[in-house]
Amino acid sequence: MAHPAVVEVRRSDRRRRMVSARREGDTVIVFIPGWMSDAEERRWVDEMVRRLERSEARRRSPARKGDAALRRRSVELSRRYLEGRAEPSTVRWVPPMRTRWASCTPVDGTIRISERLRDVPGWVVDYVLVHELAHLLEPGHDEPFWAWVHRYPRTERAMGYLEGLSAAAGLGMQGIDGEDGPAQPDEPGEPVAESG
Repeated sequence: MAHPAVVEVRRSDRRRRMVSARREGDTVIVFIPGWMSDAEERRWVDEMVRRLERSEARRRSPARKGDAALRRRSVELSRRYLEGRAEPSTVRWVPPMRTRWASCTPVDGTIRISERLRDVPGWVVDYVLVHELAHLLEPGHDEPFWAWVHRYPRTERAMGYLEGLSAAAGLGMQGIDGEDGPAQPDEPGEPVAESG
């Protein structure tokens, strides 16, 4: 495996099992137990550098950079999975919502994504965007709506991820499909569709 410019290994006799890594500037520092052999060290350095790079790549996902990037990603996903038919007027990050991950107002094409999702894997954000984009085609959570959503290949996996995230964080978010009842508007009189 090709390593970054500098990898520093720090051994510690106090460290018993755990291996960890972090980046400090251009240097990746890998922390390992002092008892590890050179072969185990090489294997763990490769593994931890790979994990760190993968984690950093997820955080650099273009959709995370701002509203304009989020909108560009939604247009790309609409083309790929929804025949380009879902055309949002705005797509933006909003402060964390109390009971949902995202919302859509089909009447004016507005999509809002909770900032709680900024640090989840990109494929989860993509699912939420596809879910909300599908509401521009089908406002409810009926069979035609789900036919659109399930064109995104990681739908079931992303729904499970969000359910687990909600449970682990004790957020009490509503079900992903709105199965806990009809969508409730964010503001009085504003019809919205929701994603968990």
